Parts: sequence; C-alpha cells; structure tokens
Amino acid sequence: MKKQIFKISLLTIASFLCFSLYANHHEKTYKFETIAQGLSFPWGIAFLSNDEILVTEKTGKLRIIKDGKLLEDSITGIPDSLFKGQGGLEGIVLHPNFANNKYLYLSFSETDADNKKMNSLRVVRGKLEGNSLTEVETIFRASPSRKTANHYGAKMVFLKDGTLLITSGDGFSYREEAQKLDNHFGKVIRVNDDGSIPSDNPFISTPEAKPEIWSYGHRNLQGIVINSDGSVVYEHEHGPRGGDELNIIEKGKNYGWPAITYGIDYSGALISPFKEKEGMEQPIKYWVPSIAPSGMTFYDGDLFPEWKGNLFISALVPGDVRRITLEGNQAVDEEILFDTLGRIRNIVSAPDGSLVLATDSPKGKLIRVVPNN
Repeated sequence: MKKQIFKISLLTIASFLCFSLYANHHEKTYKFETIAQGLSFPWGIAFLSNDEILVTEKTGKLRIIKDGKLLEDSITGIPDSLFKGQGGLEGIVLHPNFANNKYLYLSFSETDADNKKMNSLRVVRGKLEGNSLTEVETIFRASPSRKTANHYGAKMVFLKDGTLLITSGDGFSYREEAQKLDNHFGKVIRVNDDGSIPSDNPFISTPEAKPEIWSYGHRNLQGIVINSDGSVVYEHEHGPRGGDELNIIEKGKNYGWPAITYGIDYSGALISPFKEKEGMEQPIKYWVPSIAPSGMTFYDGDLFPEWKGNLFISALVPGDVRRITLEGNQAVDEEILFDTLGRIRNIVSAPDGSLVLATDSPKGKLIRVVPNN
C-alpha cells in the first residue's frame, strides 16, 4: 500500500514538474502588449504599416490605430451596415497593389433596399484618401436576400492571380441552399478586383448557376487564408453543435454541408446520418465539441521561427488560439495558446512578424503577441 502511495506521489510530482516546465516555456516564449482598447466589437484588421492599423467595429465604424493610439475620428465615407444578430461591419482587406491604387475592400450586412425585412451580405471597394473612403462601389452582393441576421461569412482574401475570394455563409435557416448553385448561401465566391467574373470560374457555363461561385456546401465560413506561395487556400467554418471544420479549398469542389457533417443540430436532432459521401470533400481537421472558429492566419514571420508555416485559428469558445502544424495537406498537430484573454474574434500576422489578436467585446482590445526576450 505504501509503495502504491509512493508511486502515485512520484507521478503527481512528475506531472506537476512537466506542467510547470510547459507553462514556463510558454511564459518565456511570448508576451502580450495591448495596442488599443475600447473598441466596439472589433472584427476585421488590416495593416497600412506595422504602426498604422485599420480595424472594423461591427457596430459600423472603421477605426485607425496610429503609433499605438486609437484615433478618436473614424474613417468617413463608410456605407451604412446592419448591426443585428451576427451582422455588422465585418471584413476588411487591402488590394495587393494598395500602395499605388489605395483600394480597400469592406464586407458587411445591410438591409435590403426594396424590403426592409430582408438583408444581405455586400462587399464594396473604395479608395482610402487621408481619413476618407472615396469612390465607393459595390463589387458583390449576395443573393437572394435573407430574413435572418446570422451566418454571413464575410471574410476575404486575395489570390496570387489578383482575384478576390469572399466567404458567404448559409444564413442559418437556409442550409439546404448550400448544396444548390443558383444562390450564394454557403459558398466561396471568386471575383476580379473590380467585381467582374473571372472567365475560368468553375460554374460560369453551368445553366442557372451563379457564375461567381468558386466552391459550395459550406456553413458559416469565418476564416480564409492562403499559404506563403499562394498554392493552398485554407478555410474554416462553424459547424452546428460540433463539426467545426478546417478545409483546403479547391476550385469547383463540394464541401458537403448539410448533406454530411460531424455535428448535430442545436436541439440535439440529427442533421444528416452521413459523415462522408462520394463527391464531397472531407475536412483536414474537425472539432467536436465546437470551438467556434473566428479568425485565421498563416504564419510566415521571423519573430517566432518555430511557428513558421503554421496556421493560427482564433476561437470564441471557450476563448483561445489553436496553432495547427501542417505537413503537406495534413493537419498533424494542435496546440492551444493564448487562453487567458476571453473570446478572440480575430488573429492576423503583422508586418513585423508579431501576431495581433482582437477580443470580442463591446470594449474590445487589440493585443500584440511578441517574443518575451
């Protein structure tokens, strides 16, 4: 009996030492620096430089952080958005040639002009001139409109060929539409930088299909990034109760929702008895229970060389960041980081190689992660 107690004690001590070493390792690896606070549900982040940052507030403003200070005046000329449910002013991305043409892109939910009970996802392009957005034009509007204020997607990324990918969610109550090509529910959209349709889109010649569609069968896509050379597109999406997915997006592919899923309905009811079907893509990783993935970045910086080539996925539940190690097209390892900050709405890579997080709150913060040297 004494020997057994002694063994248990040794195991307990060993476990404690391992945990302490692990904790101390991470404590020494990085530290947090608050860039700005008092942001109203910060959502999208874009860097004009390492010290000049644009942040969308879901409540409708585009804010500027300059030299570590949140400027009181927001950018003028921003279109009105619908701040309701999961909607508001959300995504932001700069044109690859922003230094010369000053184009930036915003995605947001808006009330339907013809029917105030309906709303939709809209993407605009404008020129940032000083403190104003000018020459604003619509380059994409999801159709048909929806009654719900949920599942907009609203993330964007430019491909190396200069075309723009836009995520368009399934609207929550319209999930069956994700399997059809005559609408924008549950789709990845691809357009040229002016909103025109690329001639090599996969369904451009398919009768009754929306020509903007790049892939389909998605739920609520809130992360989309490319790797360093642009050869791989990574996307993640919220599952229902379980079944959040990390996917590699390819032209014309069907990602299964809701015909296949690793989750169940919020009521506990079965959505589909199938987890896989011929002709439908499998995620490279999924989460049960859900982590509510929000932002994502592919890390290619030099500040944390041991993280180079990894994906970082921010999560709302319970509130952390997942570092995903990749080997080829496989997700081979997952590490939970930054789990003391609450709900994390977004994570992006800064020009200097630091990571920047946005917390999901009416008094949200932007927090920079830097080495703890």
